[in-house]
Amino acid sequence: MKIAVDVMGTDYGIAELVKGTVNAVKQFACDMILVGDAAKIQTELDKLGAHSDKIQIQNTTQVIEMDEHPAQAVRQKKDASIVVAAKMLRNVECDAVVCAGSTGAAMTAATLVTGRSKGVERPAIALTIPGMGNGTVLVDVGANVDAKPHQLVQSAIMGSVYAEKILHILQPKVGLLNIGSEETKGNEQTLATFPLLKFCRQLNFMGNVEGKDIAAGTADVVVCDGFVGNTVLKFGEGLAKTIFALLKESVISSGVSTKIGAMLMKPALEKLRSRMDPNKYGGALLLGIKAPFVICHGNSKAYAITNAIGTTIEFVKNNVCNEISARIESYNKDLMAGNL
Repeated sequence: MKIAVDVMGTDYGIAELVKGTVNAVKQFACDMILVGDAAKIQTELDKLGAHSDKIQIQNTTQVIEMDEHPAQAVRQKKDASIVVAAKMLRNVECDAVVCAGSTGAAMTAATLVTGRSKGVERPAIALTIPGMGNGTVLVDVGANVDAKPHQLVQSAIMGSVYAEKILHILQPKVGLLNIGSEETKGNEQTLATFPLLKFCRQLNFMGNVEGKDIAAGTADVVVCDGFVGNTVLKFGEGLAKTIFALLKESVISSGVSTKIGAMLMKPALEKLRSRMDPNKYGGALLLGIKAPFVICHGNSKAYAITNAIGTTIEFVKNNVCNEISARIESYNKDLMAGNL
């Protein structure tokens, strides 16, 4: 197995991505290709004393920055790191791609250069939201801000495959994110999507779920369009940080007894922080692409990159892309035959 890592265009520069990759080689014994400025990559490898034959370097001369228009940049910058990585994936020079730069550029390169899985109209980004149980797969978290009902069904199918193959959940329960649990609730999009999900034989559909159900683990997979999903994701990230900050502030401003109590609670709080840490999953899976593509947060540090590579390995081993293609093809045949 060989995984390409685009190390350019991130918030912290290439150091954290190179470090995370080196750690992944030690932990998973996988072969890696670092894609980007070769001189800078070699400098970071030298700092780490990493001279492994399992690490190759693919030099590129261009970078797509966060503020660039993704489609234009991908078309114009042929030697950009993410474009080169996507091309390597298309040409089977690697088995998967991990990146932490511009999400828009990654999605565009994956779609236009690597290519979509057969039958998939729009790829979707799936992410495991920490919570009760194994967590909840939220899909889509930003790929498609506007989605048609049958495209949401495709996202649900892809998210269900992810839950089965990566989280090892048998017949994952799928819920449609809505403002109420009743079948009659929602906007035009959700009202039209509900019956399609209900009669989709590729899914174990449980009905509508609300925002509170995501962290509660009521459903294994929650489907929504990218606008709603990304809003939910960013709100959850902000809320978690605020709760821990307020808790710390409250302890600092309290008396001695509270501080002693906090010290006694520290192991439990650290365990809670670890359980709620999204970095343990590393990245989000771009589902609906011909080959595995994992997108990490722009401010990912080495720990998150290492975990993302671990998730990517599972993505490859469990043949997720082919399973998605098969189920989407089955769903499209049902849709064309009017069996829904």
